[in-house]
Amino acid sequence: MNRRQFLGSSAALLACPAALTQEGPFRTRYYPISPGIGLHDVAPAPDGTVWFTAQGKGMLGRLDPKDGTFKTVGLGEGAAPHGVTIGPDSAPWITEGGQNAIARVDPADLKVTLFRLPEKFAYANLNTGVFDKTGTYWFTGQSGYYGRLEPKSGAMAVFKAPRGVGPYGIAVTPDGELWYASLAGSYIARIDPATGNARVVDPPTPNAGSRRVWSDSKSRLWVSEWNSGHVSVHDPAGGSWKTWKLPGEHPRTYAVYVDDKDKVWLTDFSANAIVRFDPATEQFSVVASDRPNANVRQLDGRPGEVWGCESGNDRLVLIQTAA
Repeated sequence: MNRRQFLGSSAALLACPAALTQEGPFRTRYYPISPGIGLHDVAPAPDGTVWFTAQGKGMLGRLDPKDGTFKTVGLGEGAAPHGVTIGPDSAPWITEGGQNAIARVDPADLKVTLFRLPEKFAYANLNTGVFDKTGTYWFTGQSGYYGRLEPKSGAMAVFKAPRGVGPYGIAVTPDGELWYASLAGSYIARIDPATGNARVVDPPTPNAGSRRVWSDSKSRLWVSEWNSGHVSVHDPAGGSWKTWKLPGEHPRTYAVYVDDKDKVWLTDFSANAIVRFDPATEQFSVVASDRPNANVRQLDGRPGEVWGCESGNDRLVLIQTAA
């Protein structure tokens, strides 16, 4: 979603019943950023810092969790960044929807480099990006596009999504497969890196609102379903699906992240919470925010840590899952 849009919803549908457990042995910490900065996505870096997009102010920021200090850099006139991911070069790469470009920020001097989309894709509504196993950067655009960028040469190719508007989250599996989720299209799709073609795979729930996607260690795809309030898993090896409804009356499942232990983390706007799902026990644990309207739009992490941006409160949240 960008600051000009908020895509809505329909009623939740039935799935496997949710088993709810008490909150796990997790420690939650909050890191306030500037009020009104418009936080959106987050990406922990190997050096221990955490990068975040500030869509409301057209900035990228870097938090030092040791003392809570942060720096920001403007991405350019009209900037409205959405996603951020750390590249093989240890630099943050941003889907910069406001300038219709992919942005790279040098972690040493914060220099911004823009790779603009061709003019015929003037408003792709850039969303999320990921690096594949070869170091190629792939990205989505909600206006109905996905594409790739070769960081060394700057060569870019943009493709039209099979069913038009909707491409949102994107992920790469340990097997090297590349998948994206379509929010408006309610499907996931596998991209063939050689041809750029995408093969659609429909979930079992109609009008699910497949928002974000993340792979576990077995190359299974976990999908957050905004419209249905479900979390689903698809195993490409056998073609199977399984789905669970999050706890509560009308869950709104936004983000999904699978940690190093293959536990699945989600955000639920209705519950104002981050939710952990254990695939082994099929049980949910709910970690509620201590402030209303947290609206965590993205989750990411590293061993022992899950990070999110509370877009409604302009602060970062850390859940420590290990001592």
